[in-house]
This record gives sequence, C-alpha cells and structure tokens, in this order.
Amino acid sequence: METGAQIEGSRAIRAGRKLRQALPSLRLALAGSALWGFAMGASAFYSLLLDHWETPLRVRAVVVLFALGGAAAFPLGWMLARLLSHGRRAETAFAAAFVALAVTTIGLTALFYALQYRSYYAEWHAEPFTVTWAFQFVFTGLVALYQFAVLGIRLYFPGGFAALFAAAAWFAYRSR
Repeated sequence: METGAQIEGSRAIRAGRKLRQALPSLRLALAGSALWGFAMGASAFYSLLLDHWETPLRVRAVVVLFALGGAAAFPLGWMLARLLSHGRRAETAFAAAFVALAVTTIGLTALFYALQYRSYYAEWHAEPFTVTWAFQFVFTGLVALYQFAVLGIRLYFPGGFAALFAAAAWFAYRSR
C-alpha cells in the first residue's frame, strides 16, 4: 500500500514527464520564435504604416517590442498548447494553440511594454522600496497594461490574427 508521500511523489513524476513531453524541441523553439517574432513585428509595422504613425525611430521601437514579445512567447505558448491538447482531437488542438499563443504573445508583449514604461517613469518616482514608491510602481504598471490593452492590441490586426490562425492550424495538423 502506498503512503500519501509516495502518491504525491508519483504525481509529481508524472507531471514532470508531461511537462518535458510538452516542451518544443530546440530546433522548433528557435525557428518558431524567429518566425513568430518576425510575424508579430511585421504585424505591428504594417498597422503603424497604415496609421502613418510617428517617427521612424518610434516605429522601430514598437516593432522591436512586438517582435521580442512574440519571440519570447512562442515556446511558452507552444508548450501550453501541447499541455492543453494532449491526446485530444484536432479541433481541440487548434483551439488550444489559438488561445495559448494569443494569451502568451499578448501577455509577454504587454509585460515588456510595462517594463519599458516603468523604466521611463522611474526617473520621477520616489526612493525605491518606500510606500510611495510601491504605489507608484504598482499603478505605473497597471496604467501601462491598460494603455497596451487599449492601444497595443490593435497592432495585431490584421496580420497577427492571420498568423495566429495559420500557426494554430499548423499546430493542429502536427498534433494528428
């Protein structure tokens, strides 16, 4: 008869095995990150071109931010999609990849935006680790995330959405 500790240990081993199986290969992670990052950067660039947006330097900064967010999100999104769709039908794999890639891409790009936003406004914030600084840190981050939600997500349309659909379809095809 197994004890509680042995049962928990075997669950942890199974969970670790599932996690390792869900990880993309190094080749897929590198190639996918490069392609996904390029697609997200190109989507932002195309949207900014249509809007006749700002100066070339600012356009470049936004494109790099979106490309880095996409590149960092691909391996995590792929792993999450594999965890969610393991042993399921192609429709489930498509939905899992669609949601996982969308959430990780938007989430990591928003996080990078918030970090850049915070670093810009840090000059005017109080001394680190004071109560005032803590409020400024939290609310600056929340404002950055709100601003990204309002102004940044639109840069994924139409190109990023098309790339998301194609990547999810490819994931579902590979999962069969």
